[in-house]
Amino acid sequence: MDWLGLRFASELPADDQVLLACTHNSWLVLLAFLVASVAGYCAFDMAERVAHAQQPETRRRWCWLGACCLGGGIWSMHFIAMLAFEAPVAIDYDIPTTALSLVIVVAASLVAMYTFGRPSVEQRHYLASALAIGLGIAAMHYCGMAAIRSVATQYYHPAVVAVSVCVAIAASLAALLLSAFFRERSEGHQLLKIPASLAMGGAICSMHFTGILALQMTVPVGTELRLERADNALQLGLSLAVIAGMVLLCALGVAWADKKLQSKERDLLHVNNLLRELEQVKVKLQTVAHYDALTNLPNRRAFNDYFADKLQSHAQQRQSLAVMFLDIDHFKRINDSLGHDAGDELLKVVAERVRSVLRREDVIARLGGDEFCVLASLGSLAEARALSQRIMQRMKEPITLAGRNVTMTTSIGISLYPDDGETCKELLKHADLALYQAKSSGRNNLHFFSRHLKNKATFELQLEEELHQALAKDQGLVLNYQPILDLNSGQVTKLEALVRWQHPQLGLLAPDRFIGVAEANGFIAELDAWVLRRACRDLASLAAQGFHDLRVAVNCSALNLSHDELADEVLRALQDSGIRPQRLELEVTENALMSNVNQALRLLERIRGLGVSISIDDFGTGYSSLAYLKRLPLDTLKIDRSFVMDIPGSHADMEIVQAIIGMAHTLHLQVVAEGVETREQLDFLRSHSCDFIQGYLLSKPQPLAAIAEFLRHPHGLGSSNVLPLRPVDSNPA
Repeated sequence: MDWLGLRFASELPADDQVLLACTHNSWLVLLAFLVASVAGYCAFDMAERVAHAQQPETRRRWCWLGACCLGGGIWSMHFIAMLAFEAPVAIDYDIPTTALSLVIVVAASLVAMYTFGRPSVEQRHYLASALAIGLGIAAMHYCGMAAIRSVATQYYHPAVVAVSVCVAIAASLAALLLSAFFRERSEGHQLLKIPASLAMGGAICSMHFTGILALQMTVPVGTELRLERADNALQLGLSLAVIAGMVLLCALGVAWADKKLQSKERDLLHVNNLLRELEQVKVKLQTVAHYDALTNLPNRRAFNDYFADKLQSHAQQRQSLAVMFLDIDHFKRINDSLGHDAGDELLKVVAERVRSVLRREDVIARLGGDEFCVLASLGSLAEARALSQRIMQRMKEPITLAGRNVTMTTSIGISLYPDDGETCKELLKHADLALYQAKSSGRNNLHFFSRHLKNKATFELQLEEELHQALAKDQGLVLNYQPILDLNSGQVTKLEALVRWQHPQLGLLAPDRFIGVAEANGFIAELDAWVLRRACRDLASLAAQGFHDLRVAVNCSALNLSHDELADEVLRALQDSGIRPQRLELEVTENALMSNVNQALRLLERIRGLGVSISIDDFGTGYSSLAYLKRLPLDTLKIDRSFVMDIPGSHADMEIVQAIIGMAHTLHLQVVAEGVETREQLDFLRSHSCDFIQGYLLSKPQPLAAIAEFLRHPHGLGSSNVLPLRPVDSNPA
């Protein structure tokens, strides 16, 4: 049987034919193998590009490029291997037939590339494609052999030819399966491609030389036989290999560049998705920061904005404005007797009842706890009194709580603009003074601000003077320490220093009673410096007792962040106490950072350069900007207790806390949850990878004398949650 001049016969004709003995140039055979291996590697890479291409046009281009590279590589291997073929007769090649063999193998390679590009490839697809590709490669080989022109006659053994075709089909199937393997595992397989490519190169060469093994060449008796060694065969083979290699390497370079570009696009998409999620978290935080989740009324922050706008408008129109502070009488008794759920229901009912009495232009806000504030445009005291009495009368209507009918009352304090003040702060202060007077007068009452109430301002002035003296003489001010539990180690690793004032007449005062006085009168920096020095000194004292790895967190006032001397004050406190900077942590609030973020950024970078850690306190309650948050030199983020207190009762708070923890960990920040008071809160925080907790569940703030004993023998959570710190004998402070 003849095809393209090829003769397929099991036996040679018996008519005076001489069988030629042919050999191969070993170096060119090795070169052909290397070209085939590089073509295989290139095919694997191109297959990835085809599979990962998003646009049809892009996938089509990669298919054609991959087909040209794979087909050209196989054809180059075949041609170099034919140059390695040495026979004792002169051999030439027919160019059109040789070119046809190249077209055939490129077409077969195109089938392979389109198979790689299918979104899902089934087993039947692999088999059909392998059959088409293998037959195409075999056709290329024997078409190339048909291009031989010499005096010798070529005979092919059909059985060996069939074996070579089977080898081509098997090699094609192996290539398809390997490509599918690399496509599904796009990362971490680059080294595996090398042995796979060598195996593919060997398979392709095996097919070629199996086909050569089927060849027998004969010449008539009497033909002059002389081994024709083409002097330029090696050079031609090397040249072809170099050209093919350069083309394949260029294609690999293009594929590598496209892979990097696609990787960057994926990274950019990931970053954009992360930023979108962070923006959603920001929107949620802003919503929580502006509105009370329980009553859906504006909170203190939103109220301050409304108040400023209304005050400016009334000042321009020279119109009176009433500021009313409302407080539910004996609200704590409802919480204690009927439970917090009943207390929450009461707050919602009160908010709705007060809102029903007000006009559309009036504003009501929940400032916290059972405290509400109303802004109403009124012309006189009589109108303000009438509105307050309607609110009080509405409040007296029975309310069903926990299956019981209860009657609640409210106390109201009122200040009027412009008679009782011309600023928001002043009017709120005077309304609060009036509310205090109303509650002191027996509750279920209303009271207007009067000169009589200014005696309290005098008292505040006296408090300021006494606080100044307490700082100057170092008398009366004390530090309590609240432990912070590391949820990973189960040990108390930090303490938060909390200042108290043991007033000679008023007793132990919490910081909210005198911090505002210090800030308002310009000596908050002095108070912060005292707290910082005392905390460092107490930490050194604990180190002397063996607690060398314990750290202390010290709060920093917002006003103090505007003082460049703060970094020097921190350094002096560390040097005087002899403790390592890594054991000190400075806590600042969101609003303190955002009020002057650029100045705060420079100052905090200086402090962090000393080795001191920086944490952001009360996160979620202020004007936090995620754009600035990632720029600030922060180590820790403290979730405000307002988000923790209603867990697990509040699904919204749980989502917010979970989002804050995820965001903080994304920014490589540790997370401390404040105000943890129940085991349910602890379990929730631990399950969502919170790093630290702080709250009454662990311990109330304790004086220095009691804190060492607590650290040795914690009893707040039990041994299953807290491990005692064992003092050691020798370590630097």
